[in-house]
Amino acid sequence: MEMRKKKLPIGIENFEEIRKEDFYYIDKTGLIVELLHNWGAVNLFTRPRRFGKSLNMSMLEHFFSLDGDKSIFDGLEISKETSLCEEYMGKYPVVSISLKGMDALNFERAFRMGARSVRRAASKAQYLLESDALSESDKLEYQSLLNSNMDESTFCDSLRILSEMLEKHHNTKVILLIDEYDVPLAKAHANGYYDQMISLIRSLLGEALKTNASLKLAVLTGCLRISKESIFTGLNNLKIRSVTDVRFDEYFGFTDTEVKTLLGYYGYPNSYDVAKKWYNGYHFGNVDVYCPWDVLNYCDSLLDDEEAQPENYWINTSSNDAVKRFIQESANYTTKREIESLVAGEVITKEIHQELTYPEVYQTIDNIWSLLFTTGYLTQRGKAEGRQMKLAIPNLEIRDIYVTQIMEFFKENVQEDGDTLNRFCDALRNKDVENVEKIFTEYLRRTISIRDTAVRTNMKENFYHGVLLGILGVKNRWGISSNREMGEGYADILAEPDTGDMGIIIEVKYAHDGDLDAACKEALKQIEYTRYEDDLKDDGVENILKYGIACYKKRCRVMLAEK
Repeated sequence: MEMRKKKLPIGIENFEEIRKEDFYYIDKTGLIVELLHNWGAVNLFTRPRRFGKSLNMSMLEHFFSLDGDKSIFDGLEISKETSLCEEYMGKYPVVSISLKGMDALNFERAFRMGARSVRRAASKAQYLLESDALSESDKLEYQSLLNSNMDESTFCDSLRILSEMLEKHHNTKVILLIDEYDVPLAKAHANGYYDQMISLIRSLLGEALKTNASLKLAVLTGCLRISKESIFTGLNNLKIRSVTDVRFDEYFGFTDTEVKTLLGYYGYPNSYDVAKKWYNGYHFGNVDVYCPWDVLNYCDSLLDDEEAQPENYWINTSSNDAVKRFIQESANYTTKREIESLVAGEVITKEIHQELTYPEVYQTIDNIWSLLFTTGYLTQRGKAEGRQMKLAIPNLEIRDIYVTQIMEFFKENVQEDGDTLNRFCDALRNKDVENVEKIFTEYLRRTISIRDTAVRTNMKENFYHGVLLGILGVKNRWGISSNREMGEGYADILAEPDTGDMGIIIEVKYAHDGDLDAACKEALKQIEYTRYEDDLKDDGVENILKYGIACYKKRCRVMLAEK
């Protein structure tokens, strides 16, 4: 009988649950060893979202915390380090809090959500109310953390107060874990209450990390390295571990071997190459890593259907604002050329500033480059001089996000310029080949072209096809169908103007050798050969125009079939 396979831990961020409920776990306990061998009092890990930060925080919590079943670490990397385990495992009161929930349209709501997280963390220690080690006034102070209408000053003091009370009771210093410390700042910036939020979080962290005599060790995670001045003022013992640091480089994300093993275990070793092209390509420190969220979701889809195609799992978990803003900068010719190079798989060298504040991130195009790098939309492909870094798009999944945004942006631009759009459609209807060609070339020059050295000709055709659909699709009264089965084969694009008495068939070809005329004739021949017009005639449409459009880089040629 075949052994039952372990479950895939998709979206499970609780370490104990993964270990006890027989989920597949990729051992990252080496993080604990590394942390205890060279820790600062305060350690901040910055990684893009969906790279396992919260799960690692949960692992730290279960390791240090006084209560809970420590057998969940049996057989893992850390269990070989017997002296470390004896000294640290299960020896500390832990305060663990996530600020991920502080996501609201206004400051008051966000604050209430933050207060709720603090209350939840505090209520785990209600034994303090019975403690002989605490005075009556200590207990009152502790009780203020359980109050459902906590005020701001209590909130800012909360983590320090809780640490002090725990130290008094247990007679040992406290470990503090703060997950997603910058989410409230990101949301506040997006919704216009940044100044209020930054002063709140600055006080909370200042009290918890700087003036907190009960602190043994603190670990924070986030996406951005918010500049020290704006939030960690005067915090001298802060160690920042970002995606460029070699230490801890393999503990966030899956390594190549880990992915190979995972796919092998579930019986899909042949999907490894696809997974690599789509989800690998991030370079943290000295290690190439995959995004765990994607690999798990892809593996899960293979379990449902072994023919499953890779998908873009990341796009739904983040707003992709950074990419959107980047592409909007493409009015600048240099940036436009750089975006085209990136999408074609090339490497661009840029100066990167890892420390930013949220109000700065979109201020300059340089900051947008830095933001794309820290949030995982670009990754490093080797060091250049000083702050210069060689950047590339990590993989096909992220490339797909760029391509989607480029097409969206193009469509918005077409919509704004109704005049050109109408001239184009009139030219099509009036058999004005010269203007169809001229205006289409104009569109090609303006759009960011998605050239792809690695792909076949038909994929290149898809790009031009997409641009043409993007233009025609804005004419909301025209009937537009694409690749619809007609006659003997597939028509590239069929446009039916709102007059209802005309059909325009367009076949797009990519002239891979630059011979536009030959490709145009080929396109027209294809329209004849596949008898696309039969269906239109059956519907009583008499007036049928047939266009062949050939494209090469940013040039195009248009021909109209003789009757």
